[in-house]
Amino acid sequence: MGKERKRHVQQDLPFKQRGGPRKGAGRPPKGSRSSERHKEREELAPNSILLVTLRADSEVGNLRRAAGYHAVRRGLYAIIENCEHFRIAHVSIQSNHIHLIVEADSSKDLAKGIQGFCISTAKHLNASIIDASGERRRGRVFSDRYHANLLGGPRQVRNALAYVLGNWRRHGEDRRDPARKIDPYSSGVVFAGWLELEDAVEVGRWFLDRIPRGYIPLSVAFPRTWLLRVGWKKSGKPISVYGVPGPKRDVLRR
Repeated sequence: MGKERKRHVQQDLPFKQRGGPRKGAGRPPKGSRSSERHKEREELAPNSILLVTLRADSEVGNLRRAAGYHAVRRGLYAIIENCEHFRIAHVSIQSNHIHLIVEADSSKDLAKGIQGFCISTAKHLNASIIDASGERRRGRVFSDRYHANLLGGPRQVRNALAYVLGNWRRHGEDRRDPARKIDPYSSGVVFAGWLELEDAVEVGRWFLDRIPRGYIPLSVAFPRTWLLRVGWKKSGKPISVYGVPGPKRDVLRR
């Protein structure tokens, strides 16, 4: 009789567990600020108004220059032509970030509209950046996810307008040209709601600042919502060109 064959028992291999909540998990931050958390964005009702912030990669340099301005201007053209359910009503370009006040009919429209704006702006900005080897820059310009806050009510929308259009004073950019009242790197040039503009119109002036030769204003969409057109004025607080906005948490306070 033959010897009984030895049976081997399969042992468990101690695989390292991955995923799940743990210290240090998630996308690493870009620069000194953390990126927007990758959580599911809430569904939006039609004609929602949002304050959106886009942070640029440090490699692209200062956005407040001719190349940055015209890249954003062309990015706005792309949105106006191709996005029916997403509208950029106001914009402000700062050195390393961009503020937008937008209207969106759904979360999908918001994501699609922001993506289209970022792609078009990045394409034109990269075309203007030539590295030491003489090659054109490639890659993303806005490395982190966009940050969006839903706005509601006249007071909150009014504060958001003052924050975006007066953001250059918050960052001290107005000190570069003390004679200028309105940020030329914003849609404030074509904003009709300034307190000081009411007095200027009475004496036959339609602009608060002298328009430089060759200057092309940023093309923004005319808002469809009542709040962005006239409703924000119900807050009782006019917006002055000399106002210095506070922190964003004051904007979001209802």
